[in-house]
Amino acid sequence: MANGLWNQTDLPTTHPYPQEYLQAVQASSVLACIFSIISILVFLAQLFTLTKGKRFTLAGIFQLLAALSIMIAAAIYTDRFHLKEYTGWYGHCYILAWFSFSITFISSIIYFVLRKKTA
Repeated sequence: MANGLWNQTDLPTTHPYPQEYLQAVQASSVLACIFSIISILVFLAQLFTLTKGKRFTLAGIFQLLAALSIMIAAAIYTDRFHLKEYTGWYGHCYILAWFSFSITFISSIIYFVLRKKTA
């Protein structure tokens, strides 16, 4: 936002801008969302179908896949974008991506450790 007005710019069409990598980052981010949704649905299904004392491993596997997809997207973005820029920063979405990776990874570990308690 500049002078109280929004400024919308298109992606650069010059040769050094890596369009293919941007598509890979977007695809990995969408894949992470899909794995995360599948994980919560599997968790809910396992919550009602697992016997007492069993672990939520299938939900943890999907959550781990979501975390890896987020990590891949953030790593590609880190490696391929802003290569020649020495000033500035990546932005709040970049920070949010690495934060969501760590939270999703911790969540997957919790799924592996979590087990249904006997009441």
